[in-house]
Amino acid sequence: MKQKKSKALSSLDFCDLSPLSMDQQGLVDDFIHHYCHHLGRDKYCSSMRYRYQAIAHTIRERLIERWNNTRYAYINADCKTGYYLSLEFLMGRAMGNALLNLGICGPTGEAMQQLGMDLEELAEQEVDAGLGNGGLGRLAACFLDSCATLQLPVMGYGIRYEYGMFRQDIKDGRQVEEPDHWLRDGNPWEMERPEYTQRVRFGGRCEIRRNDDGTQSYCWLDTHDVLAVPYDIPIPGYRNGTVNTLRLWKAAATDVFDLDEFNAGSYTESVAMKNEAENITMVLYPNDASENGKALRLRQQYFLASASLQDVMERWIYRQGKVFDHFAERNCFQLNDTHPSCAVPELMRLLMDEQGLGWDEAWAITTSTMAYTNHTLLPEALEKWSVPLFRQLMPRLLDIILEINARFLAEVAARWPGDGERLARMSIIEEGEVQQVRMAYLAIVGSFSVNGVAALHSELLVQGLFRDFYELWPEKFNNKTNGVTPRRWLARCNPGLTTLLASRIGDGFVADLARISGAAPLADDPEFRAAWHAVKKANKERLAALVREQCGVAFNTEGLFDVQVKRIHEYKRQLLNVLHVIHLYDRIKRGDTADWTNRCVLIGGKAAPGYYMAKLIIKLINNVARVVNDDPEVGDRLKVAFLPNYRVTAMEVICPGTDLSEQISTAGKEASGTGNMKFMMNGAITIGTLDGANIEIREEVGDDNFFVFGLTAEEVEGLRKSYNPAGIVASYPDLERVMQLLASGRFNMFEKGIFDPIIAAIMSPADPWMVAADFRSYVKAQRKAAEKYRAREAWTRMSIINSARSGKFSTDRTISEYNEGIWHLRPVQPKR
Repeated sequence: MKQKKSKALSSLDFCDLSPLSMDQQGLVDDFIHHYCHHLGRDKYCSSMRYRYQAIAHTIRERLIERWNNTRYAYINADCKTGYYLSLEFLMGRAMGNALLNLGICGPTGEAMQQLGMDLEELAEQEVDAGLGNGGLGRLAACFLDSCATLQLPVMGYGIRYEYGMFRQDIKDGRQVEEPDHWLRDGNPWEMERPEYTQRVRFGGRCEIRRNDDGTQSYCWLDTHDVLAVPYDIPIPGYRNGTVNTLRLWKAAATDVFDLDEFNAGSYTESVAMKNEAENITMVLYPNDASENGKALRLRQQYFLASASLQDVMERWIYRQGKVFDHFAERNCFQLNDTHPSCAVPELMRLLMDEQGLGWDEAWAITTSTMAYTNHTLLPEALEKWSVPLFRQLMPRLLDIILEINARFLAEVAARWPGDGERLARMSIIEEGEVQQVRMAYLAIVGSFSVNGVAALHSELLVQGLFRDFYELWPEKFNNKTNGVTPRRWLARCNPGLTTLLASRIGDGFVADLARISGAAPLADDPEFRAAWHAVKKANKERLAALVREQCGVAFNTEGLFDVQVKRIHEYKRQLLNVLHVIHLYDRIKRGDTADWTNRCVLIGGKAAPGYYMAKLIIKLINNVARVVNDDPEVGDRLKVAFLPNYRVTAMEVICPGTDLSEQISTAGKEASGTGNMKFMMNGAITIGTLDGANIEIREEVGDDNFFVFGLTAEEVEGLRKSYNPAGIVASYPDLERVMQLLASGRFNMFEKGIFDPIIAAIMSPADPWMVAADFRSYVKAQRKAAEKYRAREAWTRMSIINSARSGKFSTDRTISEYNEGIWHLRPVQPKR
């Protein structure tokens, strides 16, 4: 049962509590208190786990102090609030980020040293909060950091998955998925808030009732309810006293078990409902290849939307009463991709069914509060759910969606009379053997703002996927180029570079990355270049140690560190990268090594468990790596490694140590990319197509500091009808030799034919990724990069310029644009 919330206690003034000490001795005293009294350990306990938990609780207390002050400030300011709804939050480790943003890295390290412990060793005990699959979830984490740093009243909503993104192991070159039970030892950074538990409905039936005044009301009956229990995680801003909230929902049964079933001797059946409820938040994004997987994923999406909106509604009623005249002026919901699109009909349901508003009034509120961010140009990635599945799981929501669609199509028909094809194209319900609900269309129709995440992406959206909607509502569409937080992706992960920059341009760039442009003139300073090179060398040694430990491959730090780490997908073209590796291997074997540049190639990323081709590409990379690394003729000229279990913590080591950043997606396929920004910020030079944010990176650094190759998005589309990869291979001997090596079984001598599907895909005229078409241009750009790297001073200058021009790609800039163009929130300064 939900606990009844009471009014603020007047007998205690929590705001006047003495602030916790931030100095070394205060941290020591609180560590000892938590270790001995909270955790119940003593001097004979040597477990690093409890030592880590003690320091985590010590730091969390200081976050909570600022957390409370922030909440009081928001309440007192009676301010408009933003809500960021995302099915993924790839947070990574919390402790280092908290120490940095609180500004107590030094005192905490000294406190642990005083107690005979090493802070970095303790930090290694924390597991990554892997609540996301890749860039989408990591972007959400960066957004929350910037909202807190800019002191904007924004709250994140997500799901507390018991098992996060799977742990990837490599066995015989193949990806093997292992469970990621990241909560096995608990999470000291979260706080359970059972008093804010919400009830989410599933199944049942809908009934229309006629009221005494002649109006109709809708009742959702005989539902199977699930409880949503919130767990709050503090999100600290950078040294400004603000701590915002990420609220993650855990699913729980309304009743622990069926007592009658238990008494009848059937224990399994007695806990079936409990298990079914808890399954909703058990695993991050189940494989939806089966119908059960699809149902579970849709349940997750509705669970997130319903629990979050009920939470917001409950808070509104508690403070404002059941008056919704100003609700739209005071609340804004940002939908991170299509996953939370159920929020549109769910808000309608809450306003109409629960609060008694009429359709027009509820629709006006909904379409003034919902904003939708699109993250994909791939039509197949736009979610669709079958109407029968919707009817089974959320019959009331389906009724609302059908009504939204009917009214929307009437508007389209009025604008374009008699255009049946347009009506079919724009309908939220896609006709076919089984009707489908188009979730992206639902989000567009129900939102006042629709944005892409890079200039090219946003332009391609209105020219292609969403052209019909743009013609109807051009004012809805806008661009918000992505970014990354410089706190984690420069100050935290690259302290050597941060210290060097701060010594010459001050440390203001950590909170305002635009100031990093002050480093650009230093690219012409030989002394600064030498110091920059020394920092890069140290970072490469750290990365080489990681590769040696995880992969058993020795990287020579004098070589060019050529890195591609991201989700494994055909459009991201790890395949093009490995074909280039084969080309380099072929050159070595043929003795074509004049003016050679030693190169260390690192590839990492996870393939979706059901994505056969992506997993086969991982196998190819590992097989090629084994052949190359074991060949004595190759030596240090070329090393190749596939890093298993790529995650946020690994990236914190990878991006500072990278020389060349591979961003080689087929032009017109990558919405934005954020890995490219992290690498750039840390001084890596990009080799990439004119795709996503690569275009804007190149604009910032200039042609001389970016290695561009490949077809443009327009050229890709223009080539499709006449694409002839066989002719391309035959006309280019270097590619022909690569394909011959693949076909000959050189990399699969005892696994006959396993790479035939890859060969067939490259040679297919229908290859949507155009791997063969871009190979020649890619090799040329790689040769240019290798040549540039041999001129150390020139390369270091390029590295400095890339970092110095990265100011645009801070999420502080991105969030400022969201706020100015969409949210219209007012920054609030808490009491300090």
